[in-house]
Amino acid sequence: MSSPNDIPEGFQLDPRSQPHTFSGLAGPFYSRRQGNDLSLGLRIEERHCNSRGTCHGGLLATLADIALGYSCAIAGDAGGERPNFVTVDLSLQYLASTHVGDWVQSEVTVLGAGSRTRSATGHLLANGNPVVRISANFRMARTGKSGSEPDFERKPTG
Repeated sequence: MSSPNDIPEGFQLDPRSQPHTFSGLAGPFYSRRQGNDLSLGLRIEERHCNSRGTCHGGLLATLADIALGYSCAIAGDAGGERPNFVTVDLSLQYLASTHVGDWVQSEVTVLGAGSRTRSATGHLLANGNPVVRISANFRMARTGKSGSEPDFERKPTG
């Protein structure tokens, strides 16, 4: 596990990554927010690696998806309730390997902040060097009748 001593200054354990959730199991993720800019990061551990001893691409994809989505959710945030976005598509281009002990963090730019959709692009950096080019499109999820589950608009088929 990562200790507070080996996490870069300004990053704090991200409160959204609850232990019982997928992101809680994949992390621990740390976040640093400066205004509406958010960086999400983690220290690569042995459990994050594949059989070749490098960080598993699926973990980096998870980090990318969460970082891009969180960035879109806070884009234009005026302190009110943040919208709930779901991933429409996620694109990654792996540029280099990461290894145990590397600090990997996101660098994200939100491109489009429409009312129901948002887009973002950026990189995952390992020790300051780009290792994955990332981009995604998100759509706002409507709250279902129960208030707890998203209700996605679907077009009739037939």
